[in-house]
Amino acid sequence: MLIDNKYLKYFSFILSFIFIIYVIYMIITSFFIVKNQFIDIGDSTYVNQVRVDEYTKRLSTYLIKDCKNNEKCEVQALLDFTTAIPYKINESIARSSKQVVKQNYGDCDDKSNLLISMLKTQGYEAYFVLVPKHIFVIVNLKDKIANKKALYVNGKRFYILESTATGSKIGFPLRYKYDEIQGIIDPFKNKSLVINELKFN
Repeated sequence: MLIDNKYLKYFSFILSFIFIIYVIYMIITSFFIVKNQFIDIGDSTYVNQVRVDEYTKRLSTYLIKDCKNNEKCEVQALLDFTTAIPYKINESIARSSKQVVKQNYGDCDDKSNLLISMLKTQGYEAYFVLVPKHIFVIVNLKDKIANKKALYVNGKRFYILESTATGSKIGFPLRYKYDEIQGIIDPFKNKSLVINELKFN
């Protein structure tokens, strides 16, 4: 039985149209993935895998359940959980919070992604700080912590959180010079902060 040539052409046109729409969709989706995950810093590119998803929210809420809205307790609980995950170099791109927890290892990229994602789900203002071959997190706390130095960014106080040092505390010492800081990044907006003033005090 022969199929009418007119219908065959019509069907072929519809299939071609759907394919073109699909290709356009994939190109646009890829653009936004690159825009939201890849950060150019000087000569290098950082790939963030931050997540504000249900898994990360449930995890962070469980970890701070005994803190009774005490921000120092909450941040330290999230930091303790992150630093207890064994450090192991990840040869591929950084992984999501869920992957790091399930696989139970991570390097500075992985663990910083996990930590900052948990902080974000709990409403904390936190940023990545990129230095040569390393990344750490800074968090803004309302109350000053006695005997701990803070990194002041444009006059606002932030405490360093070192995700790779087991048992580290809020206010980890700054071990880099100011000119080694390659960027302070908001990974949720995928933008570098404009730094007018930076001091450690």
